[in-house]
Amino acid sequence: MGDGNMQSRYVRLTKDQAPLEDITPGELNQPIQVPQLIVHRCEECGQPLPESYQPPADEDWTTGICGCLQDTQSCWRGMLCPCVLFGENVETLKEEIPWQNACVCHAMCVEGGMAVAAATALIHGIDPQTSFLISESLLFAWWMCGIYTGLFRQSLQKKYHLKNSPCDPCLVHCCMHWCALCQEHREMRNHLSDHVAMQMTVISPPALQAMNIHHNESAPSTSSLPSQELAITTI
Repeated sequence: MGDGNMQSRYVRLTKDQAPLEDITPGELNQPIQVPQLIVHRCEECGQPLPESYQPPADEDWTTGICGCLQDTQSCWRGMLCPCVLFGENVETLKEEIPWQNACVCHAMCVEGGMAVAAATALIHGIDPQTSFLISESLLFAWWMCGIYTGLFRQSLQKKYHLKNSPCDPCLVHCCMHWCALCQEHREMRNHLSDHVAMQMTVISPPALQAMNIHHNESAPSTSSLPSQELAITTI
């Protein structure tokens, strides 16, 4: 037993210190998540995996980089309005980003640099004084095209564990930007079609049946209880 003179470590709370109306029923019994106890396990064998584990990127693309004719609608949009197609791809992959934001960023970075170079060459011509500005605008558009859109392609590959096809994501957009946009659109469309719910077959229930009781009047009177005949009538 401890010393009776020792001050207790427990303090009794009064209503002034802890109002009862501030505590809702079940508030103290809510489950919590402890990050240290969350263990990632292999889907096949169930063994725990380290935190730094990344699934291998060994899946093939459903369509090739030059398969633009497989979807003519996205092919025309990627050729005439690549910023719109890029915005739709970003919104499909990341729902929290509106397609308008990605479209405007693509138009300013890629189409904007190409427009500045074309306007400079059209108004002032191509000479030693303007060649530097034209080259710098085209280089900026090419660099932003590879970095900005290449990061999105890299996120798409991580989500679906896709290989680098045909090479690094940034290099693909630098060399074949329009084809890469169409390929990414087809890839996400094909993956989303795998999760479409199957149409359910509706089966009508059978007709309602009721049980009626009919007294048999032809039964002999010597019986102590009248006989009863059960008949099932379909409504």
